[in-house]
Amino acid sequence: MAAIVGWVTESVREILQISELTLRSFLVFCTVFFLACFLLKCRRNLPPYPAGRVPVLGHLLALGRAPHLKLTAWRRQYGDVFTVRMGMEDVVVLNGYAAVKDALVDRSELFASRPAAYLANAMLGFGKDIDFACWGTEFRQRKRFAGAVLKKLGMKIGTGSIEEKIREEASCLRNTIAEYNENPSDIAYDVTVAFANVICSMLMGKRYDYRDETFRELADAVFVIMAEAGAGQIIDAFPLLRFVPIGRYRTLDRENPRDFLDYCLMEVEKQEKVQQELDAVVGESLPTLSHRP
Repeated sequence: MAAIVGWVTESVREILQISELTLRSFLVFCTVFFLACFLLKCRRNLPPYPAGRVPVLGHLLALGRAPHLKLTAWRRQYGDVFTVRMGMEDVVVLNGYAAVKDALVDRSELFASRPAAYLANAMLGFGKDIDFACWGTEFRQRKRFAGAVLKKLGMKIGTGSIEEKIREEASCLRNTIAEYNENPSDIAYDVTVAFANVICSMLMGKRYDYRDETFRELADAVFVIMAEAGAGQIIDAFPLLRFVPIGRYRTLDRENPRDFLDYCLMEVEKQEKVQQELDAVVGESLPTLSHRP
């Protein structure tokens, strides 16, 4: 924790180029600002907060490693509806059929949007998708179009129907598993490819072989993204972290390369420039001695 505080302090000092005294004043201001925001948010008309809330972290420490058990205990103490502070964001927790029906059915228009998820929106284009787009006219148009197309594909009979695609893919999966000759094998990847092929055939009209290396690399990348996605959710709990000045770790200073990666990026640019000059002289023909200056 001390290392993180020290890193943030040095980053602020370096980016803002301020003295020690001014830095202290800046940190005091930030502390007062966060406390003021915390106190103001406490006065909003929200369901009751369980005990154990602390500034900045909220109920994260109180939830512990088994949040479902803690939420169940809080339900017995505070009722079916209460508010949990997740970092710097408030989350209203619903329990029981009556509370859930009242919010998601009887008042569905008010609770139709997904909660703000900065990381997901950054990956999907801030509202340009369907999964995390805000509820509204544009979202309804996209959903209506996607639903109509998928329904049309699903109800199609004969060649190209989803039933036929599933049947063909099931046959391919069976043949692939048969190649293991009854030897103990992990077929998780094969099953994943089967499901992915049904989806790809519907969306793109293309399926992939179970041993296709490009598709395997793509599937592995998706697995990594899904496995590591949870690490980025800290930004959803602490939205202000996206303003932490870490841009210097993502920019290339060609005059003062910092590390091996910077030299690699510079070498790529150098080779691209050489290739452009070569194309300008040689064109589409093969290089010969006559092209030498």
